[in-house]
Amino acid sequence: MRKILVTGAKGQLGSELYLLSSKYLQYEWVFADRDKVTLDDLELLECQLSQIKPAIILNCGAYTAVDKAETEKDLAFTINHSAVELIAKYAQKNGTKLIHISTDYVFDGSSSIALDEEAVTNPVNVYGASKREGEIACLKECEDAIIIRTSWVYSKFGNNFVKTMQRLLQEKESISVVNDQKGSPTYAGDLAEVIMSIVDSGKWTGGIYNYSNEGEISWYDFALSIKEFGEYNCDILGVSSSVYPSIAKRPAFSLLNKRKIKSVYGIEIPEYKDSLRKMFA
Repeated sequence: MRKILVTGAKGQLGSELYLLSSKYLQYEWVFADRDKVTLDDLELLECQLSQIKPAIILNCGAYTAVDKAETEKDLAFTINHSAVELIAKYAQKNGTKLIHISTDYVFDGSSSIALDEEAVTNPVNVYGASKREGEIACLKECEDAIIIRTSWVYSKFGNNFVKTMQRLLQEKESISVVNDQKGSPTYAGDLAEVIMSIVDSGKWTGGIYNYSNEGEISWYDFALSIKEFGEYNCDILGVSSSVYPSIAKRPAFSLLNKRKIKSVYGIEIPEYKDSLRKMFA
């Protein structure tokens, strides 16, 4: 029985994979939080991988505190770059299949068309830079690794925009949401299914792939959809991101082009509203 190791098991994507694992009982699953797989301690990480001996690694663990990364640069790079490099080296040496999750934050947001896998990367914050270095190291050290870039991830698990909006829309009479950052959300439940369809396909084609739900929207548009499905009465005002200055700069445009994953793996991608409705259900 082939063993699948999931890092970041308590995060949004790891939690969705845990739910999905009951449909894939032909695998032995190891769900590892930071106690079982320690991404910020490389010596310990190497020992842990050697003990677990996975046939497949789904690397969902990451340092994702975008603003905090500006002052915790070393920690962000240890987890998002050095640990990924070590995992990729392990995978290459041991014939282990590796799927690594990356982000739209590797881009600078200056594009006006959907970004494909060949688009020039130019991160505008520490988090994005650490994730880009992780991508480079991953592909250098493990020639057939699969990297999936995704954006605006949400789930019923963990902290995310949808859950924050649900709370605010119930608590307040009106809120303001930025309307000048464009992209597309990703329901972590959909991404988990895509990952497992790749693992189970019998076809392994390494490289970078993009995945998010379909639709080009702003955070304001997303908030309106959350209000609609939750039947909340709160008023939502669209505002410029300059109204909410953040410590770390965000890309203003990060819509991902998903043609490659559709053609290579025959993936059908739901519209963002359909996936949001599914989460609410």
